[in-house]
Amino acid sequence: MISPGSHPLGRARQAAPRTTALCAGLVAGITALTGCSSPDPDEGTNGVGKLTAAQIHAKAKKAAGASATVRLTGSLISEGETFKLDMQLKEDGGLGKVTSKNGEFQLMRVGEQLFLKARADFWTHDKGEGKSTEADSEAADKLDGMFVKVPEGDPAYKQLTTFTDKDVLLEGLLTLHGKVATGDRGSVGGTRTVAVSGDGGAGGTLDVSLEGTAYPLRLTRAGDAGELRMRDWNEKFTLKAPAEDEMVDYGRELPSD
Repeated sequence: MISPGSHPLGRARQAAPRTTALCAGLVAGITALTGCSSPDPDEGTNGVGKLTAAQIHAKAKKAAGASATVRLTGSLISEGETFKLDMQLKEDGGLGKVTSKNGEFQLMRVGEQLFLKARADFWTHDKGEGKSTEADSEAADKLDGMFVKVPEGDPAYKQLTTFTDKDVLLEGLLTLHGKVATGDRGSVGGTRTVAVSGDGGAGGTLDVSLEGTAYPLRLTRAGDAGELRMRDWNEKFTLKAPAEDEMVDYGRELPSD
């Protein structure tokens, strides 16, 4: 007679609890392992990643507007012309460098006073209208390395002032066109970010900080119209008008180039 313990069916019944326990432990182990390999993406962040795309965009614009200062670097394409910027901006002005097809120049605005500084060749560049005259060269030599005060009535004043106006510049740059949606998470300068884009990126993309204040850190403009980095938010910098011996005042109109 075969005892229950030695019968195959009996041995299977005895092994069942051990097998069930083993399977339960294995499942628990796999679950724990999966949990370790997929952490909460918002752990240790400012929580912005949990918001809707519209809320992230609004929060980034509000943070930018509330900041006293910002530094913008990168490229900006406007009306077919590429400008490379490195500008520090605050509420009452800004300073930095702009590079265009005509060369590199420095801009400084203190209140309503706008100054431009460039090398002599910037003032004598050829626009295809003929070569510079001797008088042009002499005038350019006087302007070489000097801050030229841009008259408020000069056509260049309005365009150049835009590069130094924090509120106007950011309002235009931070606007996304089309339906806003949340994009990928990444990093800008070592800071974790979440992207929000308009019209699938065709309307521009902003990378917003997931650490600290939700500042916009990078803008990819719509239509491949340039990319700008935004940093040094709320970091103070000195803005002071040039001394008299560093400046040339042309009165109502800049010299013609």
